[in-house]
Amino acid sequence: MSEGGGRNWRLVRADTDAVPPSVRRFMARARQRRLQAAMPWAVALGVLVTVGALLWTVYATPVLGVREVRIVGTDTLTSEQVDTAASVRLSEPLARVDLDAIQERVEALPAVERAIVTRSWPSAVQVQVVERKPVAAVPVGKEFALIDGAGVAFRTVAKRPAGLPLAELAAPGPEDVNTRSALVVLAALTGELRDQLVSISVPAPAQVTLGLRKDRTIIWGDDTESQKKAQVATALLERKGDTIDVSAPTVVTIR
Repeated sequence: MSEGGGRNWRLVRADTDAVPPSVRRFMARARQRRLQAAMPWAVALGVLVTVGALLWTVYATPVLGVREVRIVGTDTLTSEQVDTAASVRLSEPLARVDLDAIQERVEALPAVERAIVTRSWPSAVQVQVVERKPVAAVPVGKEFALIDGAGVAFRTVAKRPAGLPLAELAAPGPEDVNTRSALVVLAALTGELRDQLVSISVPAPAQVTLGLRKDRTIIWGDDTESQKKAQVATALLERKGDTIDVSAPTVVTIR
């Protein structure tokens, strides 16, 4: 005690042994509960930060940008022609590349029937083209327009390609009725007829005529029953006669 009769107080840190075991266990459980309660939030925050960083890297930086444009499937077209039509911007984030727009631009090329555009991670765009296949050559002045199986004129050449029949059509095109009749007949021909075919003339839908080698002619009529007409005409190729009329395939004439 002090001389004035007052008391002197002194703080003394209690030894841990002075804390009852039950209190220590309670405090430990409380700390564990706080940690357990905070853990999901910490994990969620970490996931959000990671996902955000990944999205930013993929969509907003050139780290995963386009470094290569692969062109496959070309035949008459060159890779440079398709690449120019595709107009893919290099270094643009690959995830943001508009594949549909690229496909539309490539399919605008007359020789392209369809295009398939895909991402090739981590840094390439692949453009696969399917070119139109000519089935006939239509004379246009001194040149020849090549048409495919849908009647689309997609290329003009100075000389008729070997193996392609000459199609005499006034207005070739997918919407032209004479063109459609010619395509139906051409698709129905047997291999033997196709080998001997020189030309097909369609001045009107019911006036289809085939010109064969050795100046032989097949009068086809309209495009109905074309498969049957093709089989009948093929069977008669060995017969003598310059003109085979299969316009009525059940009553055939040869002269």
